[in-house]
Amino acid sequence: MKKHIEPRRFLLRFDTHELPQRFVDVLVLGSGVAGLSAALAAARHAQVLLVSKDELRESNTHYAQGGVAAVLGPPDSAEAHIRDTLAVGQGLCEPAVVETVVREGPQRVRELIAAGAHFDQDAGALNLTREGGHSHARILHAQGDATGAEIEATLLRQATAHPRIRCLDHTFVVDLLADGGECAGVILSSQTQGLTVVWAKQTILATGGMGQLYRETTNPEVATGDGVALAYRAGAVLQDMEFMQFHPTTLYIAGASRWLVSETVRGEGAYLLNNRGERFMPRYHPDAELAPRDAVSRAIVAEMRATGATHVRLDLRHLGAQRVRERFPTIARVCEQFDLDIAEDLIPVRPSAHYMIGGVRIDLEARTSLGRLWACGECACSGLHGANRLGSNSLLEGLVFGHRAGEGAGRAAAAAPGDAAPRPARSEPPANPEDRLDLRDVLNSLKSLMWRHVGIERSEDLLREAEESIDFWCRYVMNKEFHYRGGWELQNLLTLAKIVTVAARSRQESRGVHYRSDFPEPDDTRWKTHITFQRPET
Repeated sequence: MKKHIEPRRFLLRFDTHELPQRFVDVLVLGSGVAGLSAALAAARHAQVLLVSKDELRESNTHYAQGGVAAVLGPPDSAEAHIRDTLAVGQGLCEPAVVETVVREGPQRVRELIAAGAHFDQDAGALNLTREGGHSHARILHAQGDATGAEIEATLLRQATAHPRIRCLDHTFVVDLLADGGECAGVILSSQTQGLTVVWAKQTILATGGMGQLYRETTNPEVATGDGVALAYRAGAVLQDMEFMQFHPTTLYIAGASRWLVSETVRGEGAYLLNNRGERFMPRYHPDAELAPRDAVSRAIVAEMRATGATHVRLDLRHLGAQRVRERFPTIARVCEQFDLDIAEDLIPVRPSAHYMIGGVRIDLEARTSLGRLWACGECACSGLHGANRLGSNSLLEGLVFGHRAGEGAGRAAAAAPGDAAPRPARSEPPANPEDRLDLRDVLNSLKSLMWRHVGIERSEDLLREAEESIDFWCRYVMNKEFHYRGGWELQNLLTLAKIVTVAARSRQESRGVHYRSDFPEPDDTRWKTHITFQRPET
């Protein structure tokens, strides 16, 4: 089912003839696990420019605690990992993609280890753990609960030292330049250089997720979905945008940012208790605390509603003080800031927006629907996750599809003669003054609306109200011309909020992370299919 909304094509007025020009072989947008993997793979064949809108290390990858899933030997098997992924995806996974990621993933992990990544060991062997939805212990972790940071640091050391990779930080991608169904380059903005046109033989999107759509999120402030929004404006196909995964357990301290309490904690045996001190997950799912994330999140919401509580509690007290403090040092340090001892105290937790399953649709080689444009990582929709993501599959996907995107783009750039061919473009969008517009107020209102109306539980009434509010904000925000990152991020988030809401309203069933209280069961006859969005050509 294909749908569309009609945002502005460009966010800025510009004429490429009047702007500084750069020419590159491969342009990589984003510096998380997928972007860094793509840059390193592309650099085998071509010169690479890697762009990050913040510090190079500031990405969702840096905050990923749980681990990376990989089959490294018996008693586990690729077939078992494939079955687990397909089961959690509830009928919407692409089987060929699942098989590719599961079978290629171990090689990518071994390459990380060879490059110096230090994963936790026990008696000289990798210490593999099990998480919800997995039938075997296959999760590698680093420093207990700092896996993403270790992977990112390993890849970043390689990328910054590579003679064929140049890195630009604190540089925002405002728009893609696309013509004739192909991506020719981008408009960049930085405080030091102003606006610049970069013409690229090949461009790779690895811009990460969009958790900042929601008031409650594990994602850092950079996760505003910029790559997905600008790809949509350029004409790329988006898919599965109704599927936002909510992590069941984030630290809940009123007034403080949400901090992920890794699923690995429950994998190690922690219990979830309601405010009456009762362990409740066995009443909701046969796998109890190891149930898939969507089931755990909905169970927590149900318990909060039934007991009138703002949160539930995570109980690690029976696991032993030394064990939990050594296994989860990062979580322990964060809890200590709020006078909580994870070995002695019950930890207040509630769900938060965590991972966008949908994104820019790609094929098995990481190609988008636009020529010369590739995508990988959380901004892409490969079909690996289906309607629900199996925990610790996202870092794996970033490694595999980052490598595939980089290899494909690098080879294509090397085969193209000469410099990237410029395709002059000019834009004059309607522009109104931005005075008296409180961006922070609009953003906070949007995030609260998405949390209340397009969150863990949805319904026609809530989604209709959300769409009406988003349309109202769009009418006076989308016709403004901003010249700074915060304004562009808000416009991107409004574009994505509309798409997510329309997709959620369209899917009149419950499947995976998408739950409709007015359509509480899956409907394979009508909805075992994907919803896509593509901006019509103008």
